[in-house]
Amino acid sequence: MSNSSDFDRVRVVLVATRNPLNIGAAARAMSNFGFFRLYLVNPFEPSFLEARSAVGAAELLANAKVFATVGEAVADCSLVVGTTAVGRRELRHPLKFLEEGARAIHKRLHSRTSSTGENKSEVAILFGSEKFGLSNEDLSHCNWLLRIPTRDEHRSMNLGQAVAICLYELARNAKRAASVDKANPATAGDIDRVADLLLDALQLAGSLDSRSAVTTGQKLRRLMRRHNLTAEDAKFWLGMFGQITYKLRQGKRPSE
Repeated sequence: MSNSSDFDRVRVVLVATRNPLNIGAAARAMSNFGFFRLYLVNPFEPSFLEARSAVGAAELLANAKVFATVGEAVADCSLVVGTTAVGRRELRHPLKFLEEGARAIHKRLHSRTSSTGENKSEVAILFGSEKFGLSNEDLSHCNWLLRIPTRDEHRSMNLGQAVAICLYELARNAKRAASVDKANPATAGDIDRVADLLLDALQLAGSLDSRSAVTTGQKLRRLMRRHNLTAEDAKFWLGMFGQITYKLRQGKRPSE
């Protein structure tokens, strides 16, 4: 397996999970393969409390972090991967099958992301609720999507099993680290701040109404992630859009 420090930068994010058995199974699989960072977004509280006593991963469950939104759970990540069975859903992200996706995650984990060569990349793998999967809002925070190659006639998998298979593939291929990437990728939080500033600018300019703000925000987040922004890009865009929104607000002030 890979050096444990690689997996220390991988978080498993379960979104709106309702079944305590699935939370417990996911935690057990994480412990099996050496992943110890469990993040829960808006879990069904009775399920989470019941799951704390499940299987042999009590310490992992006790250390799980809970967030209200996906954006908060992945804000410091430079790579966010969503899982999907696809089905009839219209995809707006690049899709990778499991083996290719595992290689891409390892490439990020082995990249050098600072001038000193230190790797600070944080990676999140998102798993949606048992009934609905990840919503369009959840997916708008993702860089790309991952699919386990099930047969088309029966695509959907149990949540705990899906977590186990994805983590097994990461652990199995850990020694096949990809070549070093010298880029310094922007975090999800920085990308969201850029998108929020651009939304503010559109609203201040009168080019966006409240009815379309949510879907436009999702499109902007997907657009930003397709461009693979570096930290330097994000800093430049934040400064640029910050100046634009400042000027627009100044222009809307009543004359004295």
